[in-house]
Amino acid sequence: MDSSPAERGVEEPASWEDLCKINVVPSDLFVKFRKEIQGIRVGVNLEFYNAPVNDFRGKLVLKPLAPDRRWKFIYEPLHQDVRLLSKKIPVTKFLNLQVGIGHSFQMNAIGWKWKLTTCLGGDGISRIRNKTTLGLCPGIDFRFGWRADYILPEITGGLGSEEPLFNMNSGKFEASLDRVEAIFTYPDAPCYVLGE
Repeated sequence: MDSSPAERGVEEPASWEDLCKINVVPSDLFVKFRKEIQGIRVGVNLEFYNAPVNDFRGKLVLKPLAPDRRWKFIYEPLHQDVRLLSKKIPVTKFLNLQVGIGHSFQMNAIGWKWKLTTCLGGDGISRIRNKTTLGLCPGIDFRFGWRADYILPEITGGLGSEEPLFNMNSGKFEASLDRVEAIFTYPDAPCYVLGE
């Protein structure tokens, strides 16, 4: 009686479902309302998180509209946190540095943080992270945060060794839609002076 491939120590080829996974259910949903007032963008963010735990955050965000904006102010009334963040400073073509200082009213503590971010790299595998914006109409935009993790196919072999003459690892691809943002922007209303 023939034994199965698993009993003989031979790996069965993986199915396409195991090699390629795409998740289109976002874990984060954001609704952002923005108003431009005299060179400052005032934003109210409602952020709903689904994974790893359900959470909700409300934020008030102030940021200058100038192209060389250097800061962003964030106030979270529910968590009683205030933060002042620098813009992302490019260190290399793919690496950015951001620093910030904050105060927690609940803990009565002041602290600072720094963060190095990149659109490439991951936890032992190759990763691409990106945001794509789709303008629905003037004042209404949708932004999608997505990521793709991949392991490239690998072909190996050997002759006169324990390795087989030809061996192929078919690689892996996993993509997911992590965040969906609906952004509503109200333009700066012109200021009229009476008597003009």
